[in-house]
Amino acid sequence: MKPLLELIDVCYSYHSKGGETPALQNISFQVRQGEFIALVGPSGCGKSTLLSLISGLLVPESGSIQFVRSSGENSDTATDSAMRGKIGYMLQKDHLFEWRTVYRNITLGLEIQHRLDEESRARIDKMLRDYGLERFRSARPSELSGGMRQRAALIRTLALEPELLLLDEPFSALDFQTRLAVCDDVSAILHREKKTAILVTHDLSEAVSMADRIIILTKRPARIRNILELKFEESGLTPLARRSTREFQKYFNLLWEEMRDYEEELPIEEERS
Repeated sequence: MKPLLELIDVCYSYHSKGGETPALQNISFQVRQGEFIALVGPSGCGKSTLLSLISGLLVPESGSIQFVRSSGENSDTATDSAMRGKIGYMLQKDHLFEWRTVYRNITLGLEIQHRLDEESRARIDKMLRDYGLERFRSARPSELSGGMRQRAALIRTLALEPELLLLDEPFSALDFQTRLAVCDDVSAILHREKKTAILVTHDLSEAVSMADRIIILTKRPARIRNILELKFEESGLTPLARRSTREFQKYFNLLWEEMRDYEEELPIEEERS
């Protein structure tokens, strides 16, 4: 698979009157087209900051984030607004507006961009049918279950036809049973739509059940501690089906071992420098 995104030695710090707080240090990795990446690490290590940098909401202090165009040329997301438009961002909350119907919530982004035309309406109608929300198109968000709200939020993001989806703990507000079902739904939708995705999660089981690769970050300032590539004997398994395999337990244990100790494995001299 060709790379879609490449991060090269990305560093970022937060600045305040109290001083500088380093958040990310020398982050480098590639994301291949059609790949599902999970980002895990201790709370506050900078996972969401990294998504904000990839989306262009923040600008790296050093290093670069390159989006690979279909022509093969690279474009920096920090300076290329056209490429930022190719990135969809799904947050922890669905942010559906109660005064708009499900359908009008889904079309909101297209309306803002003045892109709501006959073709985009037809695409939305198909996704509503395919993903079980057709009969709720005129409903208000409060009439939907938590899982249905997340599906509506995902369709709203996909309606903009992004090449890369950033998912910032989108299942964290759901109860466990709903979370399992929605993980299956989202995974099926992303595979059907052939989308590339980066998921931030604190749930190690969720990461193993959904991802092709898991990038493990250290405590702040975050560096890449390890990258775990997942291979299952049977391909095409849903996240729920993965949880019943022997590979799932093996990868979960490996990830748990990596996450158990957040201390940097650096020489004392290097830590002091």
